[in-house]
Amino acid sequence: MNIDLTEEELAFRDEVRQFFTSNYPEDIRRKRDNGITLTRDDMIRWQKILSDKGWFAVNWPVEHGGTGWTAVQKYIFANEMAAVNAPPLVAFGVKMVAPIIYTYGTDEQKSRFLPDILASNVWWCQGYSEPGSGSDLASLKTRADRDGDNYIVNGTKTWTTLGQYADWIFCLVRTNSDVARRQEGISFILIDMQTPGVSVRPIITIEGDHEVNEVHFENVVVPVKNLVGEEGKGWTYGKVLLQHERTNIAGVAVSQYRLDRLKEKAAESIHGGRPLLDDRNFVRKLAALEIELKALEYTELRTLAAVAVGGAPGPESSLLKIRGTEVQQSLDALLMEAAGYYALPYVPAQYDVDWPDADRIGHGTETSTSLRYFNNRKASIYGGSNEIQRNIIAKHVLGL
Repeated sequence: MNIDLTEEELAFRDEVRQFFTSNYPEDIRRKRDNGITLTRDDMIRWQKILSDKGWFAVNWPVEHGGTGWTAVQKYIFANEMAAVNAPPLVAFGVKMVAPIIYTYGTDEQKSRFLPDILASNVWWCQGYSEPGSGSDLASLKTRADRDGDNYIVNGTKTWTTLGQYADWIFCLVRTNSDVARRQEGISFILIDMQTPGVSVRPIITIEGDHEVNEVHFENVVVPVKNLVGEEGKGWTYGKVLLQHERTNIAGVAVSQYRLDRLKEKAAESIHGGRPLLDDRNFVRKLAALEIELKALEYTELRTLAAVAVGGAPGPESSLLKIRGTEVQQSLDALLMEAAGYYALPYVPAQYDVDWPDADRIGHGTETSTSLRYFNNRKASIYGGSNEIQRNIIAKHVLGL
């Protein structure tokens, strides 16, 4: 694929750069550059800045507020976002449920939900996995039983990322158990998190962060009008959503940013010693990772090109998910190796921005190198485990 930029594309790149220079809030930039967790308000404020510019719903159709950008423009935008270390967009609304609503939803659902998603007025979360139903998602047990104009929902969803912030949750629920295939009895519904009977309990992950949750539903009343598409077709819609999610998980631009920062630090001499780039074994691993990332970048560009002409990410999104998460985890391992002592968890001094050695690899976005390493072990599981993705590729890409 030829990715040499035209004059128009270079002008677009310059416009994006100038926008970030003028509009990226300094307080958010400082937090990102120093590895400080952003608040809910920080993330929403940044998304609203992009939305006001018309640059938030990158992949949406123009008629619903999308950018109408080409695949190359999307590629440029993602890379420029990563280059300034801007916060990634919270994907659950704009990148995940919105495409399902504007593709399969009613006109009423589109007018009700899409404007608030576009303006970042509503925070969404995802209700797919359950205790005992992760990779085998078709075994989910959360039920939605019809009662007149409502469903009565009972069950539990788990690993609900940022569910503590959410206003709404989109869920796969079982509406019919008397089916030949388990997938045929699953429906896709939208639930207001403020509905009586909904409760959220935190799950503290291995690095000590509150990122995921359990969401419990106890006799939760949900209007039937919140059903998206046809009853019993939720598995089909859920698969489309997961294809969008897996494409997002690849994270090529962010991985490139982190790789570039690692290379810069590895080129520096530490306390008058030899730079890490003089270590041939480290350089060999660094080069191998960079080759893998470049190959992934081209695969992502091909997928973006398909989406740009009206398609949805297909089974090839599983390729992006597998290689993207493997690259992220390999990068984490190299950052741990490069950081050395600075990667030791629970050493308070290394998190002090005034520490004399704060320019070490362990500082800045890599201050919590080991904590990010621990957190990212889950990357090969969420969005469908990599083992499941290999099965999808074997069946739907290779035809085995």
